Amino acid sequence: MRALLKVALGIIAAVGGFLDIGDLVFNTQAGALYRYDLIWAVVAGTVGIAVYAEMCGRVAAVTQRPVFDAIRMRMGFGIGLAALLASTLVNVLTVAAELGGLAIVLELLFDAPFSMFVVVAAIALALIVALLPFGGIERLFGYGGLMLLVVVATAVHQGPDWGEVAHGFVPSFSGSPLYLYFVLGVFAAALMPYEVHFYSSGAVEEGWTAENLRENRLNAIVGYGLGGIMAVALVVVSGYLFHPVGVDPNDLGTVALPAQGAFGEAGLLLALGGILFCVGGAAIDSSFAASYNLAQFLGWEWGKYRGPERAPRFTASWLVFLLLALLIVESGVNPVEITEYSVVFSVVALPLTYLPILLVAGDRSFMGEHANGRFSSTLGWGYFAVIVVLAIAAIPLLLATNGGGG
Repeated sequence: MRALLKVALGIIAAVGGFLDIGDLVFNTQAGALYRYDLIWAVVAGTVGIAVYAEMCGRVAAVTQRPVFDAIRMRMGFGIGLAALLASTLVNVLTVAAELGGLAIVLELLFDAPFSMFVVVAAIALALIVALLPFGGIERLFGYGGLMLLVVVATAVHQGPDWGEVAHGFVPSFSGSPLYLYFVLGVFAAALMPYEVHFYSSGAVEEGWTAENLRENRLNAIVGYGLGGIMAVALVVVSGYLFHPVGVDPNDLGTVALPAQGAFGEAGLLLALGGILFCVGGAAIDSSFAASYNLAQFLGWEWGKYRGPERAPRFTASWLVFLLLALLIVESGVNPVEITEYSVVFSVVALPLTYLPILLVAGDRSFMGEHANGRFSSTLGWGYFAVIVVLAIAAIPLLLATNGGGG
C-alpha cells in the first residue's frame, strides 16, 4: 500500500509541471480559431513528452545523471554551451510568463494592482521553496492543479457533438501559416525543455534507482496523460463556446470563464485555483530547471535536498532567475506575449535537448539492460524527426503570422 501511494503521489505531481501557461494559452486560442481541428496536435505533443520523460527518468534512475549531464557528456563543451545558453533564455522567459500568469489570476481574485501581485507571487514562490521539501513542493502544486479538472467537467457539461470532437483526433493539415503556427504552438507547449530538465533532475533529487523504473513509467504515462486530458478539454471547451461567436481568448482569465457558465461561482473559483497551482508549479519547475542546467554544466553542487549551505550557488542562481523574470514582467510586457515567444523559441532549442536523451537512453554500454528497446527507439527517433522540422519552421512561422496575430 505504501508503494502504491508513492506511485499515486508521483503521478499527481506530474500534473503540476505539465499544464503551464503555454498550454493554457495555445490550447484555448487553438479551440477558438479552429474548433476541434487541432486536438490531434495536443495528443501528439502529450505522447511526445511522455516518451521523452520516461527516457530521461530512466536514464536518471539507472545512471544518476540528469539530462544536462548527458548533454555535456555526449555532445561536448561547445554544443553543451549552446544548449545551456538557449535553454537558459527559454527558461527565464518561461518563468516570466508563469510569474505574470500568477499575477493575472491574483488580480482577478483580489482587487489590487497587477504590478504588486507580480512581487507578491515571486515572494510567495521563494517562501514555498524555502519552507517545503522537494516532494512537498511537487505534491502541493500537483494536488492543487487537479482543480483544473473542472475544465473536463465543463466540456462534458456543454454536451458538444462528440462525433465532431472525435474527428479532431484525426490529423488534418492546411497550408495556412496561421494554422501551422498553432500546430507548432500546441505541440511545442507540451514539450517545453524545462519539463525534462526538471523531471530528470528531480529523479536524482528523490534518489531514484533502477527499482523506481515502474514508478517512472507510470508517472510518464498516467501523469502526463492526465495533463493531456485537461489540455484536450481546453480545446473542446474553447471550440464549443468561443469559436461559434468569434471570441479571441487572448487573456488568461478568459480560460476560466466557461467553468463559471457551467457551474457558477464555484466553477470559476475551481478553474482559477487550478490555473494558479498549475502556473505556480511551472514557475518553480522552470526556474529550478535553469538552475539545474547551470550548476550541472559548471560542476557546482546542486539540489534542493542539499540546502543553501551545501549548494549556495544553486540556490543563488534560482533566486537570480526568479528576479530576472520579475523584472521582465514589471517592464510592462504582456505575459501572454512572453508565453508565445518562449514557446516558439523553445522549439528551436528542442533538438539540443532531446537528441542527447535519445543517444544515452539507447546506449547499451551505458544503460545495459535498461536501454531503449525497438519500440521506444523507433518512437523517440520519429518524434525527433518531427522536432527538427518544427525547429526549422518555428521562426519563419512566427514572422509570417506576426506571432499568431494572422
